[in-house]
Amino acid sequence: MKIQVVNLDGKKVGEADLNDAVFGVEGRNDILDRAVHWQLAKRRAGTHATKTISGVSGTTKKPYAQKGTGNARQGSLRSPQFRGGGVIFGPVVRSHAYDLPKKVRQLALKTALSVKAKEGKLIVLDAAKADSHKTKEMVAKLKKLGVGSALIIDGANLDLNFCRAVANIPLIDVLPEQGANVYDILRRDTLVLTKNAVEQLEARLK
Repeated sequence: MKIQVVNLDGKKVGEADLNDAVFGVEGRNDILDRAVHWQLAKRRAGTHATKTISGVSGTTKKPYAQKGTGNARQGSLRSPQFRGGGVIFGPVVRSHAYDLPKKVRQLALKTALSVKAKEGKLIVLDAAKADSHKTKEMVAKLKKLGVGSALIIDGANLDLNFCRAVANIPLIDVLPEQGANVYDILRRDTLVLTKNAVEQLEARLK
């Protein structure tokens, strides 16, 4: 698959040949759904918790006599049926993460890349580098590219000036190639890859 390579000024500077094994995979919503759910499950804190009767602070004295009061027999005011008592079968601190096979994760990433390519929402940059860290200049350059909501993926080493320039721009994210993931690709409208990122992704996934 041939695609134009442009610079940050939006000018064509060459062509890139994308590997069909990475950027030409058939779209599968089920695979994308599994990958996104797996990622979001890992991000959950899992710190929700309630107190059982043993964790509730209070007296351990029997509220009243077992018989003769006309009330149901009770052994503790910390029981669940009383206001302020413990909770039965409430949530506990736990991890929501689960395993997803490596082949499924790789297929999901290739599918996400392919979907962006087929939709025409993939841009290949010659390099993601900036001479200045000024956000105003970077906003103008991204406007020339026609980018409003985008994930920009570069090689392993990100340019510091570029990262600082886009840090305060809404709906623009920057990741190194090793951080490329399905959720971040899908949550932004446009995917911007540098030539270096394309080479590294193809070497990693094909």
